[in-house]
Amino acid sequence: MNTKVESALKAALKQFAEIGGQDSADLYTRLQMVFDKDASYLDKVAEMDDAFDDQPAFEALREVVFDLLLINFFTEDVQKLEEDYLDSEEWEDIEEETLDRGTELLNVLLYIKECEDEDLEPELGDFLKEFLLVDEDEFQDEHRIYEDVIANQVLVDSSLEEVARVANDLPEFSELKELFYPLISFFRDQKPADAEFESFKKYSQNAAFDAAVYSLLISYNK
Repeated sequence: MNTKVESALKAALKQFAEIGGQDSADLYTRLQMVFDKDASYLDKVAEMDDAFDDQPAFEALREVVFDLLLINFFTEDVQKLEEDYLDSEEWEDIEEETLDRGTELLNVLLYIKECEDEDLEPELGDFLKEFLLVDEDEFQDEHRIYEDVIANQVLVDSSLEEVARVANDLPEFSELKELFYPLISFFRDQKPADAEFESFKKYSQNAAFDAAVYSLLISYNK
């Protein structure tokens, strides 16, 4: 498993378990085996799903972990395959089969990886305009999905309490409602002090999930 993915997975499960009064050790061990296994991508997805089926208390993290599994595939597994595998019909079929899986967190992880490669600090405006290209006519789907983030970029300079207030006031149909608070908080502060992270949890209405996602991003960005 990619070391950054491993760190992110461990951090997410730990935060979710601690806040929810659960024990993540067994699930982490099982997922670690799935990520490390020499198997096809779809086989790994199936085994990941089996692991979550057996641990329903962690269901909220299923699609987030799917994102990590995909990032791990891009950074580790694909190195063992043919050079043009991601352009193959086989991979196109896999993408089609998993079209409804994962979350928009994948884009943030890909962006963090790109920042690392180019020795840049992640920044919300850069993520939206240079990575997602939300201002370009041919990327209006991304503009629609990230509309609430685009409209609230100023929150990276606001208090956590204000970020949480705006997140909670987003309409239920907002495509990024669930990820809005940890996503904005990450771009606001990528290395929060312990006291700041405690404040983040205090203002959250879904602390276990939000803290898991924020911890995941912080750990993957290290």
